[in-house]
Amino acid sequence: MRGRTEGGNKKKPVIVLLCVAAVVLVSVYLFFGSSSHAIEYGRKLGLGGDATEKEDASTSFYVDDDANGFTPRSFPVCDDRHSELIPCLDRNLIYQMRLKLDLSLMEHYERHCPPPERRFNCLIPPPPGYKVPIKWPNSRDEVWKVNIPHTHLAHEKSDQNWMVVKGDKINFPGGGTHFHYGADKYIASMANMLNFPNNILNNEGRLRTFLDVGCGVASFGGYLLASDIMTMSLAPNDVHQNQIQFALERGIPAYLGVLGTKRLPYPSRSFELAHCSRCRIDWLQRDGILLLELDRVLRPGGYFAYSSPEAYAQDEEDLRIWREMSALVERMCWTIAAKRNQTVIWQKPMTNDCYLEREPGTQPPLCNSDSDPDAVYGVNMEACITQYSDHDHKTKGSGLSPWPARLTSPPPRLADFGYSTDMFEKDTETWKQRVDAYWDLLSPAIQSDTVRNIMDMKANMGSFAAALNDKDVWVMNVVPEDGPNTLKLIYDRGLMGAVHSWCEAFSTYPRTYDLLHAWDIISDIKKRGCSAEDLLLEMDRILRPSGFILIRDTQSVVDLVKKYLKALHWEAVDTKATSDSDTVILIVQKKLWLTSESLRDLE
Repeated sequence: MRGRTEGGNKKKPVIVLLCVAAVVLVSVYLFFGSSSHAIEYGRKLGLGGDATEKEDASTSFYVDDDANGFTPRSFPVCDDRHSELIPCLDRNLIYQMRLKLDLSLMEHYERHCPPPERRFNCLIPPPPGYKVPIKWPNSRDEVWKVNIPHTHLAHEKSDQNWMVVKGDKINFPGGGTHFHYGADKYIASMANMLNFPNNILNNEGRLRTFLDVGCGVASFGGYLLASDIMTMSLAPNDVHQNQIQFALERGIPAYLGVLGTKRLPYPSRSFELAHCSRCRIDWLQRDGILLLELDRVLRPGGYFAYSSPEAYAQDEEDLRIWREMSALVERMCWTIAAKRNQTVIWQKPMTNDCYLEREPGTQPPLCNSDSDPDAVYGVNMEACITQYSDHDHKTKGSGLSPWPARLTSPPPRLADFGYSTDMFEKDTETWKQRVDAYWDLLSPAIQSDTVRNIMDMKANMGSFAAALNDKDVWVMNVVPEDGPNTLKLIYDRGLMGAVHSWCEAFSTYPRTYDLLHAWDIISDIKKRGCSAEDLLLEMDRILRPSGFILIRDTQSVVDLVKKYLKALHWEAVDTKATSDSDTVILIVQKKLWLTSESLRDLE
């Protein structure tokens, strides 16, 4: 307003009165009207990528402590432009580090983590006006617009019913690129194509774990939950930005990932069905390597449902793609299980017989016998066919019980780790008792719908998640990449998860989980020489405001975490010793805080 002073003095009293009134109203709202009791956190830090900025900015946030070295006083708050930061999927980092990536192979959508000197040491702020998310099951169909203030998909996909903006909410009618009139009808149609009883796609519990590639806002996976089907909804942070963020805000299992050059973070034989509905993937590239990656993660007899113009269109280019794709999957020993209108469903063989009967030199080749199909973290894809184990070949399938018996039945792959049935059953019972104890400690602070998205940061055999089966939640089971790859046992139980290293940031948006379970994970990364402080900041990033963390670790680790409570704006809910030697349970809750800028925006 420089140079426009005329008449300004007359307006000053009115402006002052309006500002004072606004401040009073906001203060009253924050104190009385917000069920989350939001607090203000004033300092902000914008990081441009220069490591020295981080170090200089952080020095004033610690006070010396002769007994313990230092005690954190507070952490700075990241700039608003980092409110949706995903450190290992940060496009700005790629530019700053001048990484030479092949865009045609989607390498720019793969994980590229910052080195220690470039990591953010600040708290990720919520967007202005952030609200505690809508509870499940209502969240499947609507979320608060202020929590994910991105409406471009509503306009771009307005003819496909992905999402619709209605007042202060975003609604999800259940549509998708291929199923404009609802995922429920599309799902029933697929079940009908396969002649499954009652047009229910779980086929009486035989189909339980699905992979939806290029999932959009995950309505396909969201509607499958009613059929007791767990779907890993997968999409990159691409031109349809925030699609996975919308999925998680809705309470639907989802993960940020891409079919590029690295294997997906799932072991072999994890899914009964993979799905692609106009997912815009070139399945023929690089000798079919992406289709072979799907083949790796599909179970014996697993399905690939493909809805795309190539399956029905009659123009020359679509017909060419269809012919070449049909020839490829035939050499992979897939057969057409059903084809109707715009959808084709292929099925993998049940045994190795077809692979062994192929002519010598047939492409794609079989993988070498020394190639580990379950090694996935940072491992390159291979353009080869993964054969089944002797067990799967002889049993003509995975040998898994139908759901829900699958959850508590000893998985056939227990033998891969030398685990006995007795060990599995004891582990299941132990975690059932521990989860009951957790909920007794949490019960004063939570209701039946308080938590929906849960992460077990060190899942082992998945027994923590199995113990939660009677609650309306889902669990992302994380198996650390440096330990036994027990994730295949978790998938064999009808659960899901991903392999990950907690020395790095997880592939998810900020504020996406209601509860984190941290069993010995802080002790583990300290032994690896990684930063416990970085891990605590990462846990804060992915935890929703008002969310909870269950820490089960040594007394020394619990004491360390308690030193950070004030700096992180966490609040201790309860502490309890256990019968295990030197193991303590600490339950903390993350407070909802607002920055000074957010308060000014509200005013």
